[in-house]
Amino acid sequence: MAVEQITYKNIDPRVRTTIMLGLCLAMLAACFDGTIVGTIGTVIAQDLNGLGLYSWMATAYMLCETIMIPIAGKLSDIYGRKPLFLIGLALFMAGSVVAGLSTNMEMFLVCRAVQGLGGGILIPVATAAVADLYSPRDRPRMQGLLGAIFGVGSGVGPLLGGYIAEYISWHWCFYINVPIAIVAVFLTIKKFPAPASDGEVTIDVRGISLLSLFLLDILLLIEFGGSEFEWVSATSGAMVAIAVVLMVLFVYVERRALNPILAPHLIRNRTVVMGAIFMFIFGIGMMGAMMYASMFAISVIGLTTLEAGEWSLSLVVGMMITSISSGFLLNRTGYRVWLIFGPIMCFLGLWYLSGMVVDATMAVTPNAVRDAYMGRYLLGNFVLGLGLGCMMSVIMAAVQNSSKPSEMGMTTSSVNLVRSIGATMGTAIFAMIINARLSSELASHLSEETFAVLPHDTGVLNYLTQFISQSDWATVGGILAAFSNSVDFAFLAGGTILLVLVVIGVLFKVKPPEVDEELEAAKRRIETGEASESEE
Repeated sequence: MAVEQITYKNIDPRVRTTIMLGLCLAMLAACFDGTIVGTIGTVIAQDLNGLGLYSWMATAYMLCETIMIPIAGKLSDIYGRKPLFLIGLALFMAGSVVAGLSTNMEMFLVCRAVQGLGGGILIPVATAAVADLYSPRDRPRMQGLLGAIFGVGSGVGPLLGGYIAEYISWHWCFYINVPIAIVAVFLTIKKFPAPASDGEVTIDVRGISLLSLFLLDILLLIEFGGSEFEWVSATSGAMVAIAVVLMVLFVYVERRALNPILAPHLIRNRTVVMGAIFMFIFGIGMMGAMMYASMFAISVIGLTTLEAGEWSLSLVVGMMITSISSGFLLNRTGYRVWLIFGPIMCFLGLWYLSGMVVDATMAVTPNAVRDAYMGRYLLGNFVLGLGLGCMMSVIMAAVQNSSKPSEMGMTTSSVNLVRSIGATMGTAIFAMIINARLSSELASHLSEETFAVLPHDTGVLNYLTQFISQSDWATVGGILAAFSNSVDFAFLAGGTILLVLVVIGVLFKVKPPEVDEELEAAKRRIETGEASESEE
């Protein structure tokens, strides 16, 4: 019996809208939980007697999310978005419930890893599903909506977590995901557009295994290099060697795989390659700037963690404006204008933030820094947000409009993957820039005796309480001034890195995909009633 293939061309508009709303809710929850421990991590670690494992609260989620992204994207091409999406929701909900019930730190970290697996499915599948639900002309505005949700979720997560932990309990930071997930299931239980398939399923187990090990190795190197071990050390050298071997083996296996998790021919798709490079640098700039802007606000301006979260909303507002605007206007303006305008705005925002020069006296004078730079901090973050919002949804729409329908999940997840890696590297790169500058700044602001006994990296901030208790305001002011000037330098360096994206923006082209012969053959079999049982 022939069945009608459900695509964006014939799906019920009401069903499509309902599914899209469910995708947005799920993606919002996943983005929230990726950053929510930023403000409540210490509270959780103290309550569960696990301060020694503090750093793993974010690391466990990040590792599992990043590793799962390419796997989920490829499997959704094979089995369809709906089953993968529902599996992701189930994992995310289960991890959230048990995380709230955790009685020790080890149990909590396992739950964070499960949440990461769920989030690593939800984000790429939701992004790829847009291509199934909407025509190439309509995809930009929906990607713009998802881009705005990504910005809101990532930016508001720490603030939301802080408020819930302060006024209710940190446990509810995770329980709150349950009703959101239930609503998302209810909204997406309708029939998704399904991939045309000839019934033959081949899973690239070896490719998945090698890629997962490679990502685990490289992410652990980025996360703990410079802190748990030196960048130039036997440990880092061994990890780099392992990464090289795994990558060589992965390329070898993928060239011979029947259905590779990351097809080698993607390297010939110029739009996908340039989009991946663009999003890698985007991830570096976004996460590095967001993290150290908040650290500047807390350490130098003197804001509480919650106040810093509230001030950072200016960046979120900027991202929302241009993410939605670029999506709605893309068909009129084309891609290049946004990919050129965005990096320039990011540079201007970071350049403006780099002007928050603080001297030792100002640093220890109550409210002096806040009064001097509150407006600059808010405006600089807003302009930075405007720039960041120009790029993510535009790149995603371009990649999808240049990809074969049968490879939509793979190409979308590949770009999401390099963005996630870039975001992880962003904090490390900004830290290296700051630490490289901080030593000379400390030398110029502190006495030789004090300089000799203090660490010459951001760990020096841990000594502030000690000097305040001793009323050594000159040392406190010197440390804060040195740190602020180093962050200013990092802002300027980060802006320069993002400005390089203008070159990619100028050269960026979107080439329509080649005809997918296998997909067309499967469609013809469905239309003529020759489909296999799995197709029906």
